[in-house]
Amino acid sequence: MNAKMKSADTSTPLNKSVKRVEAAIVGAGFGGLCMAIKLQEAGITDFVILEKGSDVGGTWRDNTYPGAACDVQSHMYSFSFAGNPDWSMRYPGWKEIQDYIQRTTETYGIRRYVQYNSEVTGAQFNEISGRWLVTLADGSQLDAKHFILATGPLHVPAIPDIPGLKSFKGKTFHSAQWDHDYDLKGKNVVSIGTGGSAIQYLPEIAPDVKNLSIFQRSPAWVLPRDMRSYSDLDKKLFKAFPLMRKLHRLRLYTTNESRVLPIIHARLAKSFQFIAKAFLDYQVRDKKLRKQLTPNYTIGCKRVLISNKYFPMFRRDNVDLITDGIQEVRENSVVDRNGVEHSADAIIFGTGFVTDPRVYMKDFTLTGLPGHDIHQDWKDGAEAYYGISVSGYPNMFQLVGPNTGLGHNSIIFMIEKQVDYIVKCMGTMEKKGAGYMDLKAGVQKTFNDEIQKRQIGTVWASGCQSWYQQADGRNVVIWPGTTLRYQHELKNVDFNVYDWVNVDKGASVEVPANNSAESQMA
Repeated sequence: MNAKMKSADTSTPLNKSVKRVEAAIVGAGFGGLCMAIKLQEAGITDFVILEKGSDVGGTWRDNTYPGAACDVQSHMYSFSFAGNPDWSMRYPGWKEIQDYIQRTTETYGIRRYVQYNSEVTGAQFNEISGRWLVTLADGSQLDAKHFILATGPLHVPAIPDIPGLKSFKGKTFHSAQWDHDYDLKGKNVVSIGTGGSAIQYLPEIAPDVKNLSIFQRSPAWVLPRDMRSYSDLDKKLFKAFPLMRKLHRLRLYTTNESRVLPIIHARLAKSFQFIAKAFLDYQVRDKKLRKQLTPNYTIGCKRVLISNKYFPMFRRDNVDLITDGIQEVRENSVVDRNGVEHSADAIIFGTGFVTDPRVYMKDFTLTGLPGHDIHQDWKDGAEAYYGISVSGYPNMFQLVGPNTGLGHNSIIFMIEKQVDYIVKCMGTMEKKGAGYMDLKAGVQKTFNDEIQKRQIGTVWASGCQSWYQQADGRNVVIWPGTTLRYQHELKNVDFNVYDWVNVDKGASVEVPANNSAESQMA
C-alpha cells in the first residue's frame, strides 16, 4: 500500500464526553467473555463489553425453553483454560451451561467490564484517527481503536411471515423467548418447525397439552443422545487429577473430529446413514409416520439432531405430525394447505434464527474506509478472512464470522483460536507502531473463492436447502474442513495479507522480510 493523501473527515463529530477505550467488544456470550479474558491475560484492560441484555450468557441466557440442552459434550463445550470437573452429564442442559458462564465471569473478574442493556446500533470507522465510533441505542457513543463483534449468528429469532398471523387471538412466542408464565396444560398447541430447539421442547410439553399439532417443513436425521451422568467418583478424580479431565476432553475432541470425514466426503456419509435410519426404524413402527419422518437428503447436509425422546413422542394419541405446510392462520386455528383446520390456543415457533447478516443487520449501520458500507459489501453474501477480518473495515474483528460454524465439533474451539489470532493482531500492531490494519481485498476474494471450492463434494453441497445456505445455495456458515486445519492456518499473523497503516503519516508501515508474526509475539 503506497502513501496516500488523507481523505476529508466526514465522520460524525466526536463529542468530548465520549469514552475512549482500546477495544469495544459487542456481546457477552462465550465469544465476548473469551475475548475479554484473553485481553486481560495480554495486559490489555482498557476495554468494554457492550451487552444488549441484562446479564452475560448470550444464547444460554435467552434459551430457557423446556428441555433446552447442548448437542456438544459438556467437557468440550467449555473453555480449554477453564475446565470444569463438576459437569453432571455428558450433554449439559442450559441451566448448567449458564451457571458455568456466570462462574467463569466471576472467576476471571470480567463482570466489571460489562455494560448491560447497551445495544449497539452502528459503528463508523474514522480513517484519519484510525478509530471506531460506536453508537448505542440510547444515543450514547464510544470511541475505540479495536471493534470486536462477538454477537454470534444465533441471536435474532426467525418468525415466519404467515398469512393471517396478526389475526390470531391466542398466545404466540418463539422458543428463544419462552413465556414461562403461560400455562400450556390442557391447551391446544401448534408448534411450527422441527429443528434443534423443537425436538427438545416438544417431548417435554407433549404430556401436558390437550393436543399438539407439529408442522414439519422437512424431517431431520436424528441420532440417540448419550444420557449418561458423571458419577461422584468421576468428578472427584477430575478435580484431584486435572490431567485425567484433560485427557477425557482430548478423547472427546478426537472422537468429534473424526466425524468430519463423512461430512467432507459425501459418499462416506451415506455409509453412516444406516445408523440414523436404524434408530428411526426402531423407534417408529408406524410405516406412514416413519416415511414422514425420513429425510430425503444425505445425513449431515442439514444439522444432525440428537434425542431419545423425539420419535417416541409420536406414539402419543394427542400428538399429530402435519407435513402439508401452512395455508393461513385464523383467529383460533392454523389451516394447513389441504384446508384442514387445527385448533390452537397457542402457537410456538421452533423456527430457529436469522443467520444471514444481511437480514439481521438491516438496522445496523456499519461503515469502514471510504466507500465501504457492510450492507453494500455483503449484498451478495457475507465474506471474511477466516471469519475474522473483513477488507475495508480496519481493526474490526469478528468471532464466529462467515464460514466458521461447525457441524462436527465444538464451536468453543473455534472461538478460542479466533481470539488468540485477534490478540496476536493487536500485539503486532502495537509492535509495528501501526495505527490500523486492513485486510487486502484480493486476499479476501482469493480466500473466499477457495472456501466455496472446498464445499464441492461435501454433504452441505449434496442437494438440500438448510440454514447453512443463502437463497442462492451459497454456504456462508460452515467451515469446510477440520478444526485442526483451522488452528494451523491461524497459528501466525501473515503480515502480507494486511495493509499496515500509520495514521500519523497516512502511509503504510514497512513489512519486514520475515512475514510471520510468530517471532515478534512474546
